[in-house]
Amino acid sequence: MSILVNKDTKVLIQGITGTQASFHVKRSMDYGTKVVAGVTPGKGGTEHLDVPVFDTVKAAVKETGANASVMFVPARFVKSAVREAVESGLQTTVCIADGVPIKDMLEIKAMLKGSATRMIGPNTPGIITPGEARLGIFPENIHVPGRIGVISRSSTLTYEAVLEINRAGLGQSTVIGLGDDMLVGTGFKDLLGLFHEDDKTDAIVMIGQMGGTFEESCAEFYKNLPHKKPVIGFVAGNAVPFGHKMGYAGDIVTNGHITVQDKIEAMSASGMTVVDNINAIHHELLKLSPK
Repeated sequence: MSILVNKDTKVLIQGITGTQASFHVKRSMDYGTKVVAGVTPGKGGTEHLDVPVFDTVKAAVKETGANASVMFVPARFVKSAVREAVESGLQTTVCIADGVPIKDMLEIKAMLKGSATRMIGPNTPGIITPGEARLGIFPENIHVPGRIGVISRSSTLTYEAVLEINRAGLGQSTVIGLGDDMLVGTGFKDLLGLFHEDDKTDAIVMIGQMGGTFEESCAEFYKNLPHKKPVIGFVAGNAVPFGHKMGYAGDIVTNGHITVQDKIEAMSASGMTVVDNINAIHHELLKLSPK
């Protein structure tokens, strides 16, 4: 089993005819992802990568039964792309673009609230359930099917976490990059809850970073869970001196009042195992002896 996506997920690509979309969608299809449709306004009725192209998401969903999408659209078009996804009832949508305007993200968050759609991103490598489906730009060759879930705020460190799991001789159930932008569609808390409901996930690796309060809210959620699966956490940026400006928008908003150490302490107090070096993740995983 997995969360959000699997071999049965029917994927449509918003902006399928672009250069980057073509490259990554072909890789996803070769990986076995069930890409059933593409959407590019003005190119409806054509085919691209042997996939039918539609003018609208609504038409694509009606014709193909797609239930998830990946957006390869520029940041300025993300809001309208999300609106289409929400109005069409897609279960999951992945936004690759970075730099989506804050005003747009606030409107997007309002759209998503109460809808059937869960958004991953923006500024994310996407979601991958190893051996089943790849939605995004993950380097698929490093992933191994297994029973460890991964949630990460840092795109690059997501790959490091995966390699650490591999070093422990284990594999991943589903790997999710939350996105590096200040505002993202889905946070740690919701996904941690989904992994706890997944009977094929034994433990979760959670990678945080400077900025925002995602880790603190997740720690509070985890602390109050009656039955906890092991969570191994790491927060990037602890070597940076307090007050040093990294440029993370989330850190600017909190005005430096929430440090990496604050995040580590909150996560540790909740019952998570927090390592001070990402290379220590595999050692902690070896102690768990997953089923």
